[in-house]
Amino acid sequence: METLKFTTQIKAGAAKVWQILWDDETYRKWTTVFHEGSYAVTDWQEGSKVHFLGPNGNGMYSEIQRMKKHELMAIHHLGEVKNGVEQVPDASSEQWGDAMEIYELKEENGYTTLVVSMTAIPNFVAYFNATFPPALAIVKELAEAPYLITVEVDVNASIEIVWKCWTTPEDIMQWNQASDDWHTTNAKVDLRVGGTFSSTMAAKDGSFSFDFGGTYTHVEPNRKLAYTLGDGRVVSINFSESNGITKVIELFEAENVHPITFQRAGWQSIINNFKKHVER
Repeated sequence: METLKFTTQIKAGAAKVWQILWDDETYRKWTTVFHEGSYAVTDWQEGSKVHFLGPNGNGMYSEIQRMKKHELMAIHHLGEVKNGVEQVPDASSEQWGDAMEIYELKEENGYTTLVVSMTAIPNFVAYFNATFPPALAIVKELAEAPYLITVEVDVNASIEIVWKCWTTPEDIMQWNQASDDWHTTNAKVDLRVGGTFSSTMAAKDGSFSFDFGGTYTHVEPNRKLAYTLGDGRVVSINFSESNGITKVIELFEAENVHPITFQRAGWQSIINNFKKHVER
């Protein structure tokens, strides 16, 4: 076995780099260098198993030996997977038995140094030397730019009605929740560039609530809204109508606390509730 090391410095916090590395959506993007359609099946927790797979269901199974969020991911490769099934180790796969893949992140002054160390059998050294640098270049690119998520919905209503329901506090309180056990208890809108908006989202059982708000940076009635959230993230909403159907496309910058897939699902649920409200 040979030990390889790859290093890159990224102008982003360790939390965001970690998110880019291990969130399903972004993981698929940077690992496409190794194999188009690559993905991983795991919860990325210490002691958990990982299936690293290609679109044909073939790949490797491994174990997360150590994990410290935002700092360390150490993966021990164990054997091969074929058609989604772990294979009994044979002479071919046993040579990978001591293979490790370790990701270390260290943040300092707004930069994160990412170091990947791995052991590989000689036949794969040239392959990893050729593929890991461009893969980490994608990680760097994704982490250094705002990561934008898009959700959209088609509403069976005119654009004027859709705009009104999106921007009127009384309507917002009816649709602004991701699930039936939440609701919006109040909403305020000052619909002008430089104006602010706010809403309070709360669990119906009273266990938790939070405020959501920002400042409008673009207001074009029946066409487009844009705003900046309190944490500096940007959001834009575009409206267009064709044959009585209004398409709403919402583009928002992801935060670094929750998985990107979780954020996408939550915002999509809210916009789906908006559709139901308008069409009622």
